[in-house]
Amino acid sequence: MFAYSFHTASDSKGFILGSLVTGANVHDSRMLEPLVNQLIEKIGKPNALAVDAGYKTPPIAKFLIDRNIRPVMPYTRPKTKKGFFKKYDFVYDEPYDQYICPQGEALPYRTTNREGYRQYASNPLICQDCPVVSQCTKSKGHRKWINRHVWEEFLEEAEHLRHTEENKSIYAQRKETIERVFADAKEKHGMRWTKLRGLKKVSMQAMLTFAAMNLKKLANWTWRGPCPV
Repeated sequence: MFAYSFHTASDSKGFILGSLVTGANVHDSRMLEPLVNQLIEKIGKPNALAVDAGYKTPPIAKFLIDRNIRPVMPYTRPKTKKGFFKKYDFVYDEPYDQYICPQGEALPYRTTNREGYRQYASNPLICQDCPVVSQCTKSKGHRKWINRHVWEEFLEEAEHLRHTEENKSIYAQRKETIERVFADAKEKHGMRWTKLRGLKKVSMQAMLTFAAMNLKKLANWTWRGPCPV
């Protein structure tokens, strides 16, 4: 469909700090860096940033950690087919730059593809006689491949931080802050649909709507007396 996406950031109180509008065919992960740079330039560097699963990628984890911004990312379910070993069942052996399978066999490094993923492959002569090969790969050649991004260690660090109490507390606020912003924008401020066409016009509508929402919240916060007659 012909649609737009709003990539938006809010603070811990639900005030909208910045937003970028793109076509809906632009993936979320491509817009976090310019949005964070906008926040740093206009407001200041955040101490932590909670994102949804669409932003959980190695480049984004590296971008945040390099800038000393704590990445707060959600749990994502492994995409492996049911009945097969998950990627975490294979142990990465950093000193030898290889993976170790559940049966103790090595998957050495083979090559790096254009997307920045280092590829590790098993020995098919060993795999063909493995008792659990049916849980490992459906390859006719009995070869198991594992991809590891060149910045995978940053995503692993973000995954370690996910288990901390600080990250759990910050991520729990998403439903009360940015998710509430999107819900209010759609249900109360007409942002589920737009009659405009073009990024410039839709961006103008988004900025005016978010400004009005911030003013509305500020008015509610500063209101002291009863509603005037």
